[in-house]
Amino acid sequence: MRIPVALLTLLLLTGVAQANDKVTFGLDWTAEAEYGGYYQAAATGIYAKHGLDVTIQQGGPQVNHTQLLLAGRLDFNISSNSFLAMNFVKETIPFRAVAAMFQKDPSVLIAHPGMGNDNFPALKGKPIMISGDTRVGWWTFLRAKFGYTDRQIRPYTFNLAPFLADKTAIQQGYLGSEPFSIEQEAHFKPVVLLVADAGFKGYAGMIATSDKKIAEQPDLVQRFIDASAEGWYSYLYGDPAPGNALIKQANPEMNDALIAYGIASMKAYGIVDSGDALTRGIGAMTAERWADFYKATADAGVFPAGMDATKAYTLQFVNKKAGMDMKH
Repeated sequence: MRIPVALLTLLLLTGVAQANDKVTFGLDWTAEAEYGGYYQAAATGIYAKHGLDVTIQQGGPQVNHTQLLLAGRLDFNISSNSFLAMNFVKETIPFRAVAAMFQKDPSVLIAHPGMGNDNFPALKGKPIMISGDTRVGWWTFLRAKFGYTDRQIRPYTFNLAPFLADKTAIQQGYLGSEPFSIEQEAHFKPVVLLVADAGFKGYAGMIATSDKKIAEQPDLVQRFIDASAEGWYSYLYGDPAPGNALIKQANPEMNDALIAYGIASMKAYGIVDSGDALTRGIGAMTAERWADFYKATADAGVFPAGMDATKAYTLQFVNKKAGMDMKH
């Protein structure tokens, strides 16, 4: 069927016939509930409503999405924690965080019940299994605050077997993952200590992009942040089934029980929607909190004194309460 030239012109002028902007978005791990808001935005048409055609690329242990971002193969990616954003500044890499979808870092320490390891001060001097990345990350905060020392560190291989075999064992973990696996395999609820609840100020699950994209396509960045926030409200407070279906399609290892546990954990601990996000909207960030994080890490020797921490982020696209009406 031929479309009359006048009608085609009208369609083009009104934008009806225009294709949505293509966006490639990289996750920092494989698909799971902790990315539910993005899959929900894709599954329910929220991205499309904002004029976006979003391709979500999974991460994993063999994927370096920061390199892909630098190479221009990703438009946005997940910056796992504030340390990574600060490293952009330290290494003069022209990228920054544009939204913090996690107000609390989901990193945890896990211990066996009934062993007297129920709080952070009690772990001083005891062996703790952590990874190399953690050693230069939030471990520096625990060391400074609770008097831990590097002599406590034992290697963590991302395998639960050493923990399950030793009742005195303490290890790092991720809120929505290892505690569930322990319950399933060993049939007991472990002690779970959320590092953020000890006063750790770092954001997590941040969306990062290039300074170039911020300068040249601010409208695209804004639409992606707004739509992603809407996706998170829909996922947490609406029916998460559409997002969950995409998660399981992308990662067949995910099952309904694990996804439900992830959602419940994020809600119970206020990972996404707490603190500033309650009044400013999901994705909120503040200059004060970034400054606090930088001071603490600089005092611990992680970052040099005098570094311009404001280059790690921009508040241009957040604190606009985008999507908050979907909460009700």
